[in-house]
Amino acid sequence: MIIFNKRYWQIEKRLMGDFAMAQVKYFSLAGKVFLGWLLVIKDIFTKLMYRQRGRFSQSFVNVSVALMFFLAIVFSGKLEDLIMSRGTGETGSNYLIMATDGIMAANTLISDLPKGEITEYRVAEGDTLSLIAQKFGVSLDTIIWENNLKSVDAIKPNQILRILPGTGIKYKVSRGETIYSIAKKLQVNAQNIIDYPFNSFANDETFALIAGQEIFVPDGVKPKETVIGRNYVARTVAPIPGVVGEGNFMWPTSGYISQRYYWYHQAIDVASSSGPEIVASQGGTVTTAGWNAGGYGNFVIINHGNGYRTLYAHMAHNSIVVSAGQKVVQGQKLGIMGSTGRSTGPHLHFEVITGNGKLNPLTVLK
Repeated sequence: MIIFNKRYWQIEKRLMGDFAMAQVKYFSLAGKVFLGWLLVIKDIFTKLMYRQRGRFSQSFVNVSVALMFFLAIVFSGKLEDLIMSRGTGETGSNYLIMATDGIMAANTLISDLPKGEITEYRVAEGDTLSLIAQKFGVSLDTIIWENNLKSVDAIKPNQILRILPGTGIKYKVSRGETIYSIAKKLQVNAQNIIDYPFNSFANDETFALIAGQEIFVPDGVKPKETVIGRNYVARTVAPIPGVVGEGNFMWPTSGYISQRYYWYHQAIDVASSSGPEIVASQGGTVTTAGWNAGGYGNFVIINHGNGYRTLYAHMAHNSIVVSAGQKVVQGQKLGIMGSTGRSTGPHLHFEVITGNGKLNPLTVLK
């Protein structure tokens, strides 16, 4: 005859509750850590079980063990996929991020390659250098220079190309060189080199370099090489006092939106194959007009005198018809849509800028 012992049952219930809480904490902890901590967690749980051995009912222990085996079977496939993806490097989006409202859209190139790494890409059937550049968000020149190609047609299927993490040059430092001499040599601002987060320096205060080390120079231009889209260097002036825009923004060109405003692309791209005119969205003072080596190509900036500025980039060669210091009115022609600078096809890169940063142009365009 089995005699029910209330006191014993209460103790057993408390112990079972403690064990259940230990199980919950264990699986919660296991879900928050990565593979390297699994052995540590196993040791902790083993010690816990060892201290509590003999105190739990046999049936409850059996259920716990069965639950552990079930979870191991369910998640083993996912863990294997994760391990394999880490081994191959195929762990997400390593390519160009863009919003496209059309086929073969033209966009300002935005690279999303991880951690400043160089990617090796095997050329596939039908690939062109332009398509590869668009895929990885870098310029044609960047691929040509890094791989010592003779022309844009000098690729073939199964060829391995080295793709840099952005538009620019991988540069090997020679004895006596500084970031300033390198910047001058490669036609960029020294700040470009300093700001790139994966460049290292022998001295973080003086930005000293060591002979033989390799650095990445964003937007650098290889010496003695021809760059597509080179034009006269932009000149910047102060706005004309008292010149104020009309207040409302008009569309600066015609076409379709090929890339929208995102945190990494604080502008909109408007594309068209017909080469339409680019006009002033508001009246104001042209404060900058000319060539930008940082990716804009031929561009214009207008200060509207009311807290707003607008930027118009990638204009066609020799198409800019305004100059720095000139007063313009809303709708006045600035140039022709083109594909200069860091661009994959004819489009206008249009920015609206305030004292607090860049706005989404679609919030103010009428």
